[in-house]
Amino acid sequence: MSSFVRIPIIKLYDNLIVSIQVALSDRLAQQLKDDITDQIQNTKAKGLIIDVSGVDLIDSYLSRALRDIGLISRMMGVRTVICGLDPLIAMTLVEMDMSLQGVRTALSLERAVELLDEERKHQSLALFRKPGER
Repeated sequence: MSSFVRIPIIKLYDNLIVSIQVALSDRLAQQLKDDITDQIQNTKAKGLIIDVSGVDLIDSYLSRALRDIGLISRMMGVRTVICGLDPLIAMTLVEMDMSLQGVRTALSLERAVELLDEERKHQSLALFRKPGER
């Protein structure tokens, strides 16, 4: 009998929250990508937060997988914030010239929620402005 781990995806208001607390294999990262895109489609979420505070190691494949999830989500109309990057992991990603380009980052889960809320409010206000107003 095989033990297959799935990372839970929690819906909170208009956001999906994914808290990764296990080491991600390539297979698990691909499964997570599939699960997130399915949940975006099924829940009509407007925001996605990926909390990596429980991740000890992010290699080049996982870095690309996280970036891809963010870019795919954005193409589906969902704003994405990755939070909880360990400072040593962040420094290593920079030193290896890997980036999460196109994906917003935040220090904590709380700040990630605030960022999505601020963006949502800003977008709502923009809908009510007259053309040419700032």
